[in-house]
Amino acid sequence: MNSRQRRGVILLLLSVLCALAAFAGVVMVIGDVNSKVGSEVVAYRVKGDIAPYSPLSAGQFEQITVPKRWLSDTAVSDLGALKDKIALTTLKKGSLLQTDMFVARPQLQAGEQEIAIMIDAATGVAGKITPGARVNILGTFKGKKPTDPDQSLVMVAGARVINVGKLTPLDKTSDKKGPSEAVPITFALSTKDTQRVAYAESFAEHVRLALVAAGPESPVSPGDRSYTLEGDK
Repeated sequence: MNSRQRRGVILLLLSVLCALAAFAGVVMVIGDVNSKVGSEVVAYRVKGDIAPYSPLSAGQFEQITVPKRWLSDTAVSDLGALKDKIALTTLKKGSLLQTDMFVARPQLQAGEQEIAIMIDAATGVAGKITPGARVNILGTFKGKKPTDPDQSLVMVAGARVINVGKLTPLDKTSDKKGPSEAVPITFALSTKDTQRVAYAESFAEHVRLALVAAGPESPVSPGDRSYTLEGDK
């Protein structure tokens, strides 16, 4: 083997050694990244904005994979957790779904019925009434006779809200004054209270809601269930 051949063999060996060193470097980098990132797990991302208190379904989310060590303990990895759940607040597009973003939808209890009525958004809701809240339902009535005073009545005290719908334009087919937009509110009530609410919706001049403070229930005293301007003098 002449000197030129020996130089060729040496260069070839050096090339092989460099290639092995580069490969080892790549393997080390990949191993280092894997050690830092760790295994990946399934998570879910919001496809589009979801309004507060809206029912949640699997179709509103897309599956992604995220390094396990980057995922919080509250991240949702199974969409089965959404059954009978509603959004607790506005869910923004692209947000990672977490358990503190939703709550259980209020359910009917034994002896209760659902009834939904339209409430003026400006005077009766104002964005503060949410599922699970307790409200007093009030109706204002004209006097039966011209000489009778107008009256405000607490139709139902401590009514439990189980759903708040979306702002809806009202189809006004008569000259009767009233709101142009309203929000459907669904309550869980006893049979008698359901009848009271249905009566108020049909015959009251206005039906409004008064939010009750959280905590132990405070019954409305009999003397406070009705009000007339004359009686307040």
